[in-house]
Amino acid sequence: MAAAATLLVLAACNSPLPRQAPLPTGPVIGPTPTPIPIPIPIELPAPVRVEPPVVLAPEVGPIAPSVAARFPPPSVQYQTPGLEAGRTRFTTDSELHSALLQLERQGDEASGRATVRLLQAGNSQRGVPIEALLLTTARDVSPQGLLDSDRPTVMFIAGQHGDEPAAPEAMLVLARQLANGPLQPMLRQLNVLIVPRANPDGAIRAQRLTVNGIDQNRDHLLLRTPEARALARLIQDYRPMVVVDCHEFPAVGEWQRKLGVVRRSDVLLQYAMTPNMAEFVSRASEEWFREPLLKSLAAARLNVDWYHHLADRGSSTVVAMGSVRPDTSRNVNGLRHAISLLIETRGSDLGRRDLQRRVHAQIVAATSVLQSATVRAGDLRKLRNFVDSDVSAKACKGTVVIESATTPSEYDLTAIDPNTGMDKLISVNWQSALLLRPLRSRSRPCGYWLAPDQTEAVVRLRMLGVNVIQIPERLSLRGETYRVLTAAWRDTPASHENADTGYAQPVPVELQQTLIDADVGSFFVPLTQPMALLAVAALEPDSPSSFLAHGVIDRAESVARTTALPPVRLGLVR
Repeated sequence: MAAAATLLVLAACNSPLPRQAPLPTGPVIGPTPTPIPIPIPIELPAPVRVEPPVVLAPEVGPIAPSVAARFPPPSVQYQTPGLEAGRTRFTTDSELHSALLQLERQGDEASGRATVRLLQAGNSQRGVPIEALLLTTARDVSPQGLLDSDRPTVMFIAGQHGDEPAAPEAMLVLARQLANGPLQPMLRQLNVLIVPRANPDGAIRAQRLTVNGIDQNRDHLLLRTPEARALARLIQDYRPMVVVDCHEFPAVGEWQRKLGVVRRSDVLLQYAMTPNMAEFVSRASEEWFREPLLKSLAAARLNVDWYHHLADRGSSTVVAMGSVRPDTSRNVNGLRHAISLLIETRGSDLGRRDLQRRVHAQIVAATSVLQSATVRAGDLRKLRNFVDSDVSAKACKGTVVIESATTPSEYDLTAIDPNTGMDKLISVNWQSALLLRPLRSRSRPCGYWLAPDQTEAVVRLRMLGVNVIQIPERLSLRGETYRVLTAAWRDTPASHENADTGYAQPVPVELQQTLIDADVGSFFVPLTQPMALLAVAALEPDSPSSFLAHGVIDRAESVARTTALPPVRLGLVR
């Protein structure tokens, strides 16, 4: 009853949320079985510590004094190695490790303080450890112990793009404030997991991408990089109910040349907006988190807007909100039913200019998120339980959206005149993610069949937290296979622009009803599970980030939809 009351409050809200056609509900079919394990290959190099060269971070050219005056330093001054006066580089990997290790030791030595644990989630492609700091006052700090404690876990991820330095510096400040500072009382209601530098190789070189040229923040469904896999392991282990992805955006970029303005915002915000998102998760993201964020940032005299960027690098002046594809951290974690927030602060092209203000903006935003999570701790648990059950119950019923697009509209954007420093209101062509336009939809299957040799797809699905069952006996499954309409999609090279590195064209298909001969050792992915919508995004060939389009599944004949649950139990309770 309490969970229902919480959700009724959300349903009564009239908020600007991403919308799509409602889907029918149904009874819970039952829990999913424990999967038969497939060994995950260990491909990571041995951990090393690498000191970056002394490189002055790149920054834009002169900014008019009238514009600079709009961004005064904060009244508080933060301290990290990278914030020291006279530095030409930010906090190094070794300095960061030492600071995190010190926090862990201080927690062990002090009674009554938070328990602090330094975790190694994995290694980067060049062998640099990707570390996370766990802060809690729970007695059992194991992943299962934290889940059993019934406290929500809030996860912060910074540094996915190596040329965005303010957020990693802010995460070190945040960790100190939680371990033995003013934010520590929040740990009575929350567990906090901080990944201060998710792309250490990129940070060493002040470059956006990982060393193999992939944008890590577009790799959370395909999991092509060890960096993205490291985050997936943490999320699968600790199941955070709130995930905050911390970035920076360029202050100037092409805006002055194309639109004659300088960007005014200190902070840009967006939550998960992708096809098939649970409506209650979207409403909670808006009402419980974004609205308090707006108030906190305004109280700190920081300007804020929806996240937006120029839609392309050509002559277009169209401004777009963040991607609606199910591949970013924000959207993938939204499909895991977490409150999934993007916080971008001004300054990826500013070098060390305004660094204290940029870190301050991250700290104000992070503190607001933690305050909201503390107030809503009980509601977050109810929301997760409800949505997990609701999504599991929808297998075999209604429809799913395979791909959506943003909606063209107009938006009044407040910017800064680069000459006078005064506010300048401009009306822009705006691609809105608040209303999603379905491009392709089809019936929701009961599950998916995968051929016995598709173990790489199975490994990646399980790393995403998707339950995959190995079939122990030969079965005949009622279902639908995919017929590829044209082979031309294979000839379209993936885009190499930073924002979409590795993006391949969706595979054009039509469905054919059939009986599927499921051999022993093949696999069944039931949609009677909370992670069902991640399976849809990965396994429908014409999804924007499908496994087939990107070669994780090697042929269309190796995957099929099932339109009925298996005739034997396979551990399923029906």
